[in-house]
Amino acid sequence: MAKKELVSWGKSILIALGIAFVVRTFLFSPYIVEGSSMEPTLHNHEKIFVNKSVGFSRGDIVIIKGSAENYVKRIIGFPGDRIEMKNDQLFINGKSFKETYLSSNMKLAQQQGSKLTEDFGPIIVPKHHYFVMGDNRLFSKDSRNGLGYIKEESIVGKSEFVFYPFTDVRMVQ
Repeated sequence: MAKKELVSWGKSILIALGIAFVVRTFLFSPYIVEGSSMEPTLHNHEKIFVNKSVGFSRGDIVIIKGSAENYVKRIIGFPGDRIEMKNDQLFINGKSFKETYLSSNMKLAQQQGSKLTEDFGPIIVPKHHYFVMGDNRLFSKDSRNGLGYIKEESIVGKSEFVFYPFTDVRMVQ
């Protein structure tokens, strides 16, 4: 009887491990935010869940697999988009794009008498690539200054919610 129970427990554990492997590999994975480039949206050392099974929309926060480290950035431009920044106003394909998630950083930059985002462009995002920026534009390494255009296959997934610290559990927008 003990042998049957041991085999039953073994099967249950193997099935649970298999399910966990599939979920982590293809659906959701935890990641740690490192640095301040997404402040105040995401904070250093917060733990987030990333959905690997969805498509992306403009403004989504994504995890990017780098050669030495992962990055957390916001998708601004899709393949073929014409991106330009003038006087802290983002233009995508010639139309003004509101970045409401930057309101607190914009106020801080204005109080300091500076722009939040340096002027650039127009640039055209190449095929199979994305243009990304951090929310903390004054201190973000992104497509403007070091990361360049991001290959489609380098994007791990979309950030869904912060699960740690427990006092700050929230959906990411």
